[in-house]
Amino acid sequence: MKQWYQELFSNYAEKYEAEIFTQGTLGEVDFIEKEINYDKNCKILDVGCGTGRHAIELTKRGYEVTGVDLSENMLGKARKNASNAGFEIDFRQSDARNLPFEEEFDLVIMLCEGGFSLMETDEMNFQILESATRSLNKKGKLIFTTLNGLFPLFHSVKDFINSNSTSQNKSEENTFDLMTFRDIHQMEIEGDDGTKMNLNCNERYYVPSEITWLLKSIDFNKIDIYGCKLGEFSRNDPLSTEDYEMLVIAEYLEND
Repeated sequence: MKQWYQELFSNYAEKYEAEIFTQGTLGEVDFIEKEINYDKNCKILDVGCGTGRHAIELTKRGYEVTGVDLSENMLGKARKNASNAGFEIDFRQSDARNLPFEEEFDLVIMLCEGGFSLMETDEMNFQILESATRSLNKKGKLIFTTLNGLFPLFHSVKDFINSNSTSQNKSEENTFDLMTFRDIHQMEIEGDDGTKMNLNCNERYYVPSEITWLLKSIDFNKIDIYGCKLGEFSRNDPLSTEDYEMLVIAEYLEND
């Protein structure tokens, strides 16, 4: 049986690119470049690359990027987008929990819930972090965004989702479980081919202390967490209850 995210992304590549949350690519890539000191030798892995928006923009700016995604449909669109932009990018189908890399990259990015936090169990989400970490060399950096568990303690998740979605894609009900920090809701959405999909969505929200502990358990010793604004990632944006997502930057620091 397909999970909701598999069903969605098998038939949503075109409409995905029109979503509000995909419109901040340029500013997000500006931030990524700054984080790697504009080093064109930096080898980058984009996990959950979707239709390739970050990978293509990074390639335009001179970086070597590999993109992985679970959905062949999304990857097909990514390859088409790259070709239209005049680039040939290494896009591969892969499960983020079991990436086929070992200390190969200087930077791993997982943006816009590119796998992490979508999994149906906490153990599976942690496997994604472990797999991304294995892909990094020992001087590497991990940058990702995830759902901010502080937000639903102060706001209605349903109202926020509906205010940031197209008229056809409304979440009518949701249950945010305080024991699991999971938001479980039904969503009806129209696919690229006009088919109506009724999805049983299940997303995990994390609080900063959880993320810090998870990353420390896989040997990161510098972990910074910030608010996450669309297209405006910044280390000057402290995380608050108003941020629907958080921006996480994890690094290794050599021992003195």
